[in-house]
Amino acid sequence: VQLQASGGGLVQAGGSLRLSCAASASTFSGYAVGWFRQALGKEREFVGSISWVPDSTYYTDFAKGRFTISRDNARNTVYLQMDSLKSEDTAVYYCAVTDIWPSIRSSTYDYWGQGTQVTVSS
Repeated sequence: VQLQASGGGLVQAGGSLRLSCAASASTFSGYAVGWFRQALGKEREFVGSISWVPDSTYYTDFAKGRFTISRDNARNTVYLQMDSLKSEDTAVYYCAVTDIWPSIRSSTYDYWGQGTQVTVSS
């Protein structure tokens, strides 16, 4: 099982980025997909997640109103649209899958992507 996170990069504060998480069809089928992030020297934290069917979403407080998760099941891809980025959003962002909905605990996620670096300059 492989997840491929991509789309990270360097952006100025106030800007936007869209991250993608691609996987094989069998990986996503029936699973919720979550996004986590880990800043240097800090613990990994939950960002938000999207269910398999229907497309329900759940966000942590810092993501509400700025981040949007969506999925394209035909492309086996989940997206994390990040707007109004702040310097404190700088982190490595990971996607992962779980059969528990909703779940903010990283220990409940079974498979993880390799992470993509997001750097927000102030």
